[in-house]
Amino acid sequence: MMLEVNHLTVTYGPIEAVHDISLNVESGAIVTLIGPNGAGKTTLLNALSGVIPVRGGNILFNGQDITRMSPHRRVAEGIIQVPEGRLVLAGMTVRENLEIGAYRRPKSGIAADIARMQERFPILKDRIEASAGSLSGGEQQMLAIARGLMAHPKLLLLDEPSLGLAPLVVQMVFDIVTELRQNGLTILLVEQNARQSLAVSDNAYVIESGAIVLEGPAAKLRSDPAVIRTYMGQGL
Repeated sequence: MMLEVNHLTVTYGPIEAVHDISLNVESGAIVTLIGPNGAGKTTLLNALSGVIPVRGGNILFNGQDITRMSPHRRVAEGIIQVPEGRLVLAGMTVRENLEIGAYRRPKSGIAADIARMQERFPILKDRIEASAGSLSGGEQQMLAIARGLMAHPKLLLLDEPSLGLAPLVVQMVFDIVTELRQNGLTILLVEQNARQSLAVSDNAYVIESGAIVLEGPAAKLRSDPAVIRTYMGQGL
């Protein structure tokens, strides 16, 4: 088991944003977390990244307790988050954004990885010296994922990668997610697009009001009447 989350609780002052959550992510798997806005999905990812502290419970990564580990040490261990909204560095070039993704790595090999990112994401190849702020939303999402991959992640945390994108670009994003898994990368995917995310995932969790209310194989949840009614019937 690559990631084990045990009874995790996260608070913002008196507000309990995540309550007693437990989940597992096996090595080489895609696990998806679906739920409505404000359910605690992003809070959970930020807690896994170390961006926000936890009040209770623990997080194990490859058997090591990382609950109190600093964010930069988690990056060094191989936990990389691609944030919601992409958050590319708009005033810097595509190349510079990719270089920053590898900031903890020695310089040797970075140029070769940038070349590989241009091959994997052809949409970036002709824009490598353009400012990231000049890219379209879909191009920025590709850049955000590529920047995350530059860190050589063992576990990739993807937060709403399809948010605000055109349907054709959404399909491209999920094709990339599937390809990454085929290449052995472990992914924890947060998505409101339940139909697409469940289709590419091995296991899934449904979170509502900060708590896990349903879990199981993704294929099983795809046929669950409550999931269909709540998340697929609305076209999410």
